[in-house]
Amino acid sequence: MPSLGLPSCRLSLTPGQMQEALTPGHLKKAKLMFFFTRYPSSTLLKTYFLDVQFSRCITSQLIKWFSNFREFYYIQVEKFARQALLEGVVDACTLQVSRDSELFRALNMHYNKGNDFEVPGRFLEVTSLTLQEFFSAVRAGKDADPSWKKPIYKIISKLDSDIPEGFKAAGCSQELLHS
Repeated sequence: MPSLGLPSCRLSLTPGQMQEALTPGHLKKAKLMFFFTRYPSSTLLKTYFLDVQFSRCITSQLIKWFSNFREFYYIQVEKFARQALLEGVVDACTLQVSRDSELFRALNMHYNKGNDFEVPGRFLEVTSLTLQEFFSAVRAGKDADPSWKKPIYKIISKLDSDIPEGFKAAGCSQELLHS
């Protein structure tokens, strides 16, 4: 696997060093992880938040964060898909999300506010596909069905990528941001 420029950090925590609550640093880390995984399992989250003393409440909060991240993501993508229809786009394949696009800027500003983390190219590919799926569904009138988004969610849920190992180290959040 090629290096992503992430530092390798080792951190051993004693029970007294474990966090019993999530911090703003954990939220920032979760937002950056969203670039790799939109649908993390609780087991996956536990392997990336090693400094957190997990309880039902902590697990629920992390899952809720990712649910909120997805909600924002899908709202933005749907908005841009509908805009493309209004602008006369007819072929979904012409809709590509690049680092210069308005959709990318909106998402990057939300998940990577300081723009101090390089968003992986795979996120642009997944977002392009999500945009194309929303565009095609709306263009076909599928949005008349109350559950029209579920097939899109199912497709996107299968496109999560591996999160770099550097995210596992609790003490590396600052290094991650500056890599």
